[in-house]
Amino acid sequence: MALFEFNGMRPRVDASAYVHPSAVVIGDVSIGAHCYIGPHASLRGDFGAIVIEEGSNVQDSCTLHVGIRETCRLGVNSHIGHGAVVHGAHLEPDVMIGMNAVIMDGAIIGRQTIVAACAFVKAGWDVPAAVLVAGVPGRVVRPLDEAEIAGKAAGTRLYQQLAKDCLHSMKRIDG
Repeated sequence: MALFEFNGMRPRVDASAYVHPSAVVIGDVSIGAHCYIGPHASLRGDFGAIVIEEGSNVQDSCTLHVGIRETCRLGVNSHIGHGAVVHGAHLEPDVMIGMNAVIMDGAIIGRQTIVAACAFVKAGWDVPAAVLVAGVPGRVVRPLDEAEIAGKAAGTRLYQQLAKDCLHSMKRIDG
């Protein structure tokens, strides 16, 4: 992993978290226990803070950034799909952001909500809990059922196990 101090702020990574060597983590970033940060993720806590709470995953090529003196927060068990951008938003616990979705500044994503792949969540939108958001611009499509909520939780547990497995068995073999 590439960790960079910026303006006296150093990233903080829990010992049980896995951060891929190609990920870049800059400045005021806190990565909690049992988190997984995938290849080519960019977490820039240069203007403000990024807080990634326990059990969350930020998959390949995701970007997390934040405005000046703001905080981007991923609640417990957040699940951020490949290529997604989360800019200055707040995700409550057990949220899933789909691949290539964009979540803008000041948006609050309610507990257990799923944002579909390629959706766009506008700045400042307070999204309800346990709903499916889809589209550009994003809109609430429907409430989630218990099976969908359980499926998301199961997927997040797989990434928590992946973090453990990577810490113990990932080895570079080309050099």
